[in-house]
Amino acid sequence: MSRPRLITLLLALITLVVFLPVGRFSFVNYDDPDYVVENNFVKNGLNWTDLQWAFTTFHASNWHPLTWISLMTDCTLFGLDAGAMHFVNVLFHAANAALLFMLLWRLTGKIWPSAFVAALFAWHPLHVESVAWISERKDVLSTFFGLLALLSYTKFVKENYRRSFWLALLFFALCLLAKPMLVTLPFVMLLMDFWPLKRMTGNSWQLAKVWPIAVEKIPFLLLTVIMCVVTCLAQHSAMIPLEKLPFSLRLENSFVAYVRYLLKLLWPADLAVLYPMGNPSFWMPAAVIVLAVISIFPWRVGRLFPYVPVGWLWFLGTLVPAIGVVQVGEQSMADRYSYFPAIGIFLIVAFGGCDLAGRFKFVKKFSAPAAILILAGCLLATEKQLHYWQTDETLFAHAVAVTKDNEIAHINLGVVYEKKGRTAEAMNEYHQALKTNPRRANTRNNIANLLDESGHPNEALKEYQVSLQLNPVVPETYLNLGVLLVELGRFDEAAGQFNRAAELKPDDPRPCYEMGRSLLKQGRDAAAIDEFHQALQLDPDNATILAFTARVLAADENAAARDGHAALEFAARANELSGGDQPISIDAMGMACAETGDFTNAQICAQKVLELAATAQMTNTETMQKRLELYKNRQPWRESFRATNAPAGN
Repeated sequence: MSRPRLITLLLALITLVVFLPVGRFSFVNYDDPDYVVENNFVKNGLNWTDLQWAFTTFHASNWHPLTWISLMTDCTLFGLDAGAMHFVNVLFHAANAALLFMLLWRLTGKIWPSAFVAALFAWHPLHVESVAWISERKDVLSTFFGLLALLSYTKFVKENYRRSFWLALLFFALCLLAKPMLVTLPFVMLLMDFWPLKRMTGNSWQLAKVWPIAVEKIPFLLLTVIMCVVTCLAQHSAMIPLEKLPFSLRLENSFVAYVRYLLKLLWPADLAVLYPMGNPSFWMPAAVIVLAVISIFPWRVGRLFPYVPVGWLWFLGTLVPAIGVVQVGEQSMADRYSYFPAIGIFLIVAFGGCDLAGRFKFVKKFSAPAAILILAGCLLATEKQLHYWQTDETLFAHAVAVTKDNEIAHINLGVVYEKKGRTAEAMNEYHQALKTNPRRANTRNNIANLLDESGHPNEALKEYQVSLQLNPVVPETYLNLGVLLVELGRFDEAAGQFNRAAELKPDDPRPCYEMGRSLLKQGRDAAAIDEFHQALQLDPDNATILAFTARVLAADENAAARDGHAALEFAARANELSGGDQPISIDAMGMACAETGDFTNAQICAQKVLELAATAQMTNTETMQKRLELYKNRQPWRESFRATNAPAGN
């Protein structure tokens, strides 16, 4: 095996081993619900309807159909398996490291600096976010096609092979269909023309020679322009308005962010999933000076060391789409944005070190041990950083620990604690977020949820009202307020909240579902069942709604509302969707079996629920025991869904 092939193989294998732990990681409650967990189009896998959706949707404020198709393919092959999806990210990352090495080796003919750049790219802890986060499939996928585009472009230039030019254009298009971040790739091609392809050196700067090189980029630039327009349309709703974040503050943050990215590349400490905006005005003058001083150096040494200006401009230029002048989201910077731009800095370090080793003997003596130490440090730091991506709790607890006034991290950590029943810790996190920004409606909504769950409905009601005053167009808050009003027996007011939630989010089945539950409490069973059917039209594969509808159809004490066969159909579907191990779905299945006269299977379902309860060490199983006894006596289960404080009437 030749040395380049061996290095390519080792790069890929070591990368796979380093990132192997992600196979045990779960989804995170930050973008992953939008991209996979709660996205029925993705969960359905590959089919014609969902492929059409992938090319026509601006879901998650992005247009990246190839990323959707990639995730759909995962679901087709593995189901909703977080470990498998994580590992696909790792495979793309390992492939990117191999492609980067091949690209640089073919461009420069220098094996070791090319290998060092690829190893830094593969093992740098700043790149953990792009690999260990399923939602960032778009990062690794886009870079994969971007590197293939650059490889094809290199072959076109070196061999004058026209077919490679069109292949480069195709790969660039696929790259943009995965993520629009690399709209600057034509700019990178121009940098490569300067070095190492050397198409614009010496007398080649004459207009007659430069012009054809520029003209050949026009097809790429056309794709860039088209993608910029589409991305602006897709991200319009997520863009932070100038009234909230003035242009002057964006500009200040851009300068500071460049320096922060550079520092984290050189010393990757205190990495977090989200960096709050903070106050960039204080650091902006220093950042401008640092960038100006550094930028002078490439022009002074550019003739002797052309990779220095190329690497610096690679870093600066490819970060432009994500530097925050057009601000999408509330972050001041993000590790994932450095995935491709970091290559520029790695070029300077690797090829600069190689040149220094060639000029000075003492540098040559220590260059190999230094490279090994740097890569070993990266591997150790990456292993440590991977640990924080295991769960939501480790991820956001770390973000809170290494950043200041990180409102979003506090909110997300509070959500984690709330799901685990750690109410006091959740409330503390929400209040920490409130200290940073008392005007965020979502924080108030979460506090209201906790107050309601803790038995303080009146305090919760006030918080919901404050939340809606701060932001009157959040469907989730109207939905939660409606549920609370139902608990208080204020059914007419609750109906108004559910209707408003449905107006704001017409494709959400929950307003219909909660309206149905409210109608049941009022004794309006037929109207309630109609609402459940409407909810299932919006989301036919919602296991929770299917199971509850089956329960009503099977067990309602109102005989006119019961439909055993429909109940059995809904319960079977809920059981299938939930993997056959969820007590709610199995219990509904038992009720439906009993209603249709199949008491043998009804008993089997009841026994299974009791076994699952015992495994989970649940003690409150008296009602389930009663159901089992009824089934043994060949009697179905009956229950009333009407609230004790419901108004009279049908």
